[in-house]
Amino acid sequence: MDKTKILFVCLGNICRSPAAEEVMRSLVAERGLDAMFELDSAGISGYHSGELPDKRMRVHALRRGYGLTHRSRQVSAVDFPDFDLIIGMDAANLSALRGMAPSVEDARKIHAMAEYFPEGCAYDHVPDPYYEGAEGFELVLDLLEDSCRRLLDSLS
Repeated sequence: MDKTKILFVCLGNICRSPAAEEVMRSLVAERGLDAMFELDSAGISGYHSGELPDKRMRVHALRRGYGLTHRSRQVSAVDFPDFDLIIGMDAANLSALRGMAPSVEDARKIHAMAEYFPEGCAYDHVPDPYYEGAEGFELVLDLLEDSCRRLLDSLS
């Protein structure tokens, strides 16, 4: 059985996308579905390549039981054939991903994380917490926990 391969993408791959990857990984493990999924994350920008996630995100995630150990990397056109779903955190990420998709078929793999928000959610994207305080990181984790759960439900 082929694994469903999901790539989560944000701007720098140091806050939102590594958190989404780890939240999803935890949900997959909790449901005993590890053999069915392959998860990764990347950033539009390569500015933080090789770095661990932002320390503030790691601290907030750890308080919820998520250990963020992913090393930042930049997304590229060569990622498209390797993944079934490529999920962007905001409109700028989605636009950049569409611009680098090698084909129409690859562009169909691109989805917004907000597609998996609960109905009536006050947000239409996962906001970047980088310039925010603690409440920004907590909000991102709240949104990702809900949306990753709904994403997993839609796939299993």
